[in-house]
Amino acid sequence: MARRAVNVFSLSFLDAMTCGFGAVILFFMIINANMDERTRVALELNQDQIERYQLRLSSAEITLEEEQENVIQLLEEVAASSAFRDQMIAELQEAVIELEVLIAENQELQDSVSSIEEEIESLQNENEALSANSIDADRVGDRIREVRGDGNRQYLTGLRMSGQNIVILIDASTSMLARNLIDIFRIRNMDRDSQVSAKKWIQAVDTVDWLTAQIDPGTNIQIIAFNESSWSLFEGGVDQWHQVNDGSQLNDAVNRLRETIPTGGTSLHSAFSSVRNLNPKPDNIFLLVDGLPTIGEIEPQRPGVSGRERLEYFSRAVRQLPRNIPMNVILYPMEGDPQAAPAYWLLSLNTGGSMMAPSEDWP
Repeated sequence: MARRAVNVFSLSFLDAMTCGFGAVILFFMIINANMDERTRVALELNQDQIERYQLRLSSAEITLEEEQENVIQLLEEVAASSAFRDQMIAELQEAVIELEVLIAENQELQDSVSSIEEEIESLQNENEALSANSIDADRVGDRIREVRGDGNRQYLTGLRMSGQNIVILIDASTSMLARNLIDIFRIRNMDRDSQVSAKKWIQAVDTVDWLTAQIDPGTNIQIIAFNESSWSLFEGGVDQWHQVNDGSQLNDAVNRLRETIPTGGTSLHSAFSSVRNLNPKPDNIFLLVDGLPTIGEIEPQRPGVSGRERLEYFSRAVRQLPRNIPMNVILYPMEGDPQAAPAYWLLSLNTGGSMMAPSEDWP
């Protein structure tokens, strides 16, 4: 029996191979389709995540800009605070130094009060005795003891106008209406004629009249009235001298003073600053006043002033005075101001001047 040859490429074999190959192709097509879908979904998810990150980045950038602005503002505030702190420290140091000076001056005044009170009482008695005899102008020279120093300095047991350049300062504040608070409030509410004719004010004006009567021809003089500010009783400013050749200028000045109504507070700082601006400097200063100042360099923002503050205003005002000039004080006592007499006594003593508290009928 003849053997049949085997053909591996028979139709059945090719069919099987074709089917297998088709199955493989179909499998890859299915896998490829699924991969495309998964890739599309993954891309969409990544795009969403990218958008979220972009939003977060934008928000972070905005926040960063705000924080940068806040940091810059904080740095500016810190710099301003540092400058303000340095300024406050400097001012505080100056205030501490000034306070130490004031405390030392105040302590000196307080230490001297007890010993000075007896001297003041003795001086008042002596002044009253001298005042009784001072009306006779021809006898004034017999009661003067003169001590020469820098310029034309003198210490007087009486009062005499001497020197080439003389300043008269007169307090024209409300307190010059009377010697006690009740009468001051009462007269302050009266009419003009009652105020300009108040007994205490008339006495002060008469004192200026008496002082100007002692001036020699050719003398340079300045008469300054003051309350919260200061002004000259001559025509012109407070920073110039007026030479007296006859009595007409003095008569006009005294008449202007008689028409002045005492009003407002008392600023020695304003009065002494006016004296400081005079050139040449005075040989003698005569101060007519009734107490310590109630106003300092600036007007206070609150009503009322304590005795301690008034003493501080006084000490600060005295620093405006030129040195080596006698300060002659005529003090009209005022109730409620016990520190005035010791303070003015020390001022006149330290400057080589004199002080008197006149009786109510002087001059």
